[in-house]
Amino acid sequence: MSEVKLTAELRTEFGKGAARRIRRANKVPAVLYGHGTDPVHISLPGHETLLALRQANALLAVTIGDTSQLALPKQVQRDPIKGLIEHVDLVIVRRGEKVIVEVPVSLVGEAAPDTLVMVDISAVSVQAEATHIPNQIEVSVEGLEAGSQILAGQLRLPPGCVLETDPEALVVNISNSPTAEQVDAELAEAEAEAGIEPTLDESAATQADAESGEREPEEATAAS
Repeated sequence: MSEVKLTAELRTEFGKGAARRIRRANKVPAVLYGHGTDPVHISLPGHETLLALRQANALLAVTIGDTSQLALPKQVQRDPIKGLIEHVDLVIVRRGEKVIVEVPVSLVGEAAPDTLVMVDISAVSVQAEATHIPNQIEVSVEGLEAGSQILAGQLRLPPGCVLETDPEALVVNISNSPTAEQVDAELAEAEAEAGIEPTLDESAATQADAESGEREPEEATAAS
């Protein structure tokens, strides 16, 4: 994983008002801590930080004046509507240091026809060097039939990574694709549980089907 260089500025004002002023200046309030050091309150360039944190476990080289620190995002607060970054907690790391992080799972390939691929775990916990954290872990489902399962312990991890997630944890499950009738039945059941009444068209169709099933076939009469 390559480092993303960000130039930070020390913060001297704190509180909600100061944070709003920092954001209006297109910057992001942040705090840098770890390895026994006192927390350092900084502001980061808004656009560059937003781009950097699109990648999970982005390795940041944060420059403050004449010093530079390697850091990983520990917590990122975003605006729930706009998606803009409101605050970032950064933890200091060292080259060669082992860290435990969550790495996203990425599916590759196509499962067998008429199957449904379900991802039970979207990310797994691994131990890796801070400067060699994988961007993602690929999981091949190529040609897998219904009934196939992939457990965490079966994942092919990059060199230097050690799995921290339970090896027996289910990551991917392959099942038969549901039929249209099954989908309609599940939808009707879910609507009934939610108290949603069927529409007039649906009620009429259901009644017509019931009457059709109950009606006995008429006997044919011979021509006189």
